[in-house]
Amino acid sequence: MRVGVVTEIKPAERRVALTPAGAHELAEAGHEVLVQGGAGLGSGFSDQAYVGAGAQIVDGAADVWADAELLLKVKEPIASEYASLNPDATLFTYLHLAADPALTDALVASGTTAIAYETVTGPGGKGLPLLAPMSEVAGRLAAQAGAYFLQDPFGGRGVLIGGVPGVAPARVVVIGGGVVGTNAARVAVGMGAEVTILERSIARLTELELLFDGRARVLMSDPLTLREEVANADVVIGAVLVAGAAAPKLITREMLGSMRPKAVIVDVAIDQGGCAETSTPTTHGDPTYVVDGVLHYCVANMPGGVPNTSTRALTNATLPYVRALANLGVEAALTADPGLRSGVNVQGGKILVPAVQEALDASRTDGDPGRLAA
Repeated sequence: MRVGVVTEIKPAERRVALTPAGAHELAEAGHEVLVQGGAGLGSGFSDQAYVGAGAQIVDGAADVWADAELLLKVKEPIASEYASLNPDATLFTYLHLAADPALTDALVASGTTAIAYETVTGPGGKGLPLLAPMSEVAGRLAAQAGAYFLQDPFGGRGVLIGGVPGVAPARVVVIGGGVVGTNAARVAVGMGAEVTILERSIARLTELELLFDGRARVLMSDPLTLREEVANADVVIGAVLVAGAAAPKLITREMLGSMRPKAVIVDVAIDQGGCAETSTPTTHGDPTYVVDGVLHYCVANMPGGVPNTSTRALTNATLPYVRALANLGVEAALTADPGLRSGVNVQGGKILVPAVQEALDASRTDGDPGRLAA
C-alpha cells in the first residue's frame, strides 16, 4: 500500500504523523512510504532520516495527497487542503468533527473514508488509545501553561504556583479526572499547587483518591461545587471529554464574574469546542486573551508545542493501526478490529458517528436542514 505523510500546515503545528522509525517498519513490510519534503523538520527528523528508513521524499503536498492510498496526518485538514480530499484515499488523523461543520461538509462531499484517532477505541470498546498519548502531553502542558500565565508580566495574578514558606500556593482546579485531568493534576501537585479535581464518575473518584493519596482534593462535580471551586481558583484547567461529541459548556460567562481578577482558564477541551462559554481557539503564537478580567489560554494544538516528544508518542500509539490498515487493506482491517472501526467518522459521503451528527445538527443556523452551518 502507498502510505503518505504530508507537512502539517495548521499555524504553529510542527508535529509529523510518522517518525522515521515508523516509516522503516512500513517499508520493511513492503509498503511504499511517501513523505513530503521537510515534513519532519519541525519534530527534528530530516529528510535524510526518512530516506535512510526506506521512505521516498516527495516535493509537493499535492503529489502525496494524490498518490497515497492511506494518508496520515496529525491535525485535521484545513480549508486549503479540502480540495485534496478524494474518495480513493483513507485519511487517518485527529478530526474533532463535532466542533468543525465546514470540515465535515468537505469530507462528506469528497467521499473520503476519514478515520479519527480520537474515536478509535481499545479492546471491548474501552479507552481511547490514540487520544491518550496526546491527552497525556496536553494535560502536563496545561499545568505548565497555568503556572506560566499566572505570572504578572503575562497577564496573570502574579502568584507563584507552588508558593514559598509562609505564602500559600496557587489554587488549581481541574475539571475532569480522565487522562488530561489526571496528568494536569500530577504536574500541578508536583509544582506544589493546592489542587482540586472535579469528576462525576463514582468509580473514577475512587481511583483518583487512591492515586493521589491525599495530595489533591477529589470532589464530585455537581453545579454548586463547580461554581464554588471555580470562583476560588487561581487556575482552572478544563479537561472535559465526551468522546466524539462537543464539550459541555460547564463554565458560563456569568461564572467569570465571580472569579478572581486575572485568574487563568486553560481550556484543553477547545478541540471539541471548549468547556467554557467564552472559549475560542488560539495559537501558540497568540495563545491568550482576556474576557471579564479572566485570562483564557485556548491553544487548540497544545502538544504541537513539544513536537519531538509528541510525534514519538503519537507514532508509538498509531503505528499498530497503520500497519493493520496497510497490511490487511482498509476494509479488512476495519472488519477485523471493531475498535478501529469505531474511528470511522465519515465514509461514502455519510457521517457514521451519532455524537458528531447531533453536534452538527445543533450548529445549523440557516434554517436549511440539509446544510451545515459553517
